[in-house]
Amino acid sequence: MATLFTRIINGEIPAEIVYQDEHCVAFKDINPQAPVHILIVTRQEIPGLADLPEEGDHKFLLNAAKKIAEQMGLAGGYRLVINQGLDAGQTVDHLHVHLLGGRPMNWPPG
Repeated sequence: MATLFTRIINGEIPAEIVYQDEHCVAFKDINPQAPVHILIVTRQEIPGLADLPEEGDHKFLLNAAKKIAEQMGLAGGYRLVINQGLDAGQTVDHLHVHLLGGRPMNWPPG
C-alpha cells in the first residue's frame, strides 16, 4: 500500500507543491511548526533514513533544501530535520526532510 506521501506525489491527495525534480517532491506541511514548514519527500518510497541504500548519490535532498530555502527567502537561516523511527516522532514511513524557517529556532530542539 502506498504511503500518504506517495499518494501526494501521484496527485491522489492535494498538496501545495513548492518544488519537484526527478528525485523528490516538496510541499507545504499541513500542520506547520514554523512560518515556513516544507516537507521534502523522496519520490522513491524509502521507509526512513535507516533504510537509505548505501550506494547511490543521495545529496539531492540537501540540494533541494538549499534551492527551496533560497526560493522561500530564508537567507537568515533555516533548520533541516529528519525523524527516524517512532521515538523520534516519525509518523509517515517514507523518507522526508522537514525544512523549517521564517523565525529564530531555539536550541535544544526537543
